[in-house]
Amino acid sequence: MLTDLVELPGGSFRMGSTNFYPEEAPIHTARVAAFAIERHPVTIAQFAEFVADTGYVTVAEQELDPAQYPGANPADLVPGGLVFRPTAGPVDLRDWRQWWEWKPGASWRYPFGPDSGISFEDRPDHPVVQVAYPDAAAYARWAGRRLPSEAEWEYAARGGSTTTYAWGDEPMPGGRLMANTWQGRFPYQNDGALGWTGTSPVGLFPPNNYGLVDMIGNVWEWTTTRFTGHHQLNQPVESCCAPTLSPDPTVNQALKGGSHLCAPEYCHRYRPAARSPQSQDSATTHIGFRCVADLA
Repeated sequence: MLTDLVELPGGSFRMGSTNFYPEEAPIHTARVAAFAIERHPVTIAQFAEFVADTGYVTVAEQELDPAQYPGANPADLVPGGLVFRPTAGPVDLRDWRQWWEWKPGASWRYPFGPDSGISFEDRPDHPVVQVAYPDAAAYARWAGRRLPSEAEWEYAARGGSTTTYAWGDEPMPGGRLMANTWQGRFPYQNDGALGWTGTSPVGLFPPNNYGLVDMIGNVWEWTTTRFTGHHQLNQPVESCCAPTLSPDPTVNQALKGGSHLCAPEYCHRYRPAARSPQSQDSATTHIGFRCVADLA
């Protein structure tokens, strides 16, 4: 069953920020046409229905082409994905390799690998992860929908607000946790967000003013906008869902929303304006997506 859509009016808004990371600048007026967006990220159960209906094989489940990865260790050129592993203690936060591990066999079915004891059947209401950009696009095409542009995504996430966070200017108003983000010292101590130390069931945290849940935290979400070092004001909007879309490891898409791994000292990106680059072929334990639809 597809996620219900929330219809949003078209309009203009102030996009970006100059208070955190340089890639979020410049602040500018962006305009979007009316569109509808899924209320929550695509879940594991929904993605499983798509795979059962189509026989689709995700990027993480496919053999890798050595020509696309010159210089790579042949032992690493096997189906799999990136898996987050907490460290034993404090580490240099400039080196992400300290907490990310390439795991052969990791996929949407077994996000942490087939020997982890965690399978897709255990978490049907969690956002699907270990999905690369073409996988998200293929699902959207099957659903008769598409992926959002970065401007559409940020417009929806703000919920009409102009504040730092979608819910205001304080990260935890009144001490209330508003999104699934890292609680503790990254990357070795996580006390859990409402008890969850990884992804959480969709809708566990409060909706924004448009009634959308998990726009912030839980999982990063793919957009059709190609990432650049700062906002390109005249950047053309790209379509996501061509039938022959294949991943290009040299091209980065803009991710939005932050994830359960975002922490103030490392990744203060649990804000609507935040953005992050990710290569089209990447499949990890903290990236998912949601779809949008055009309105007549």
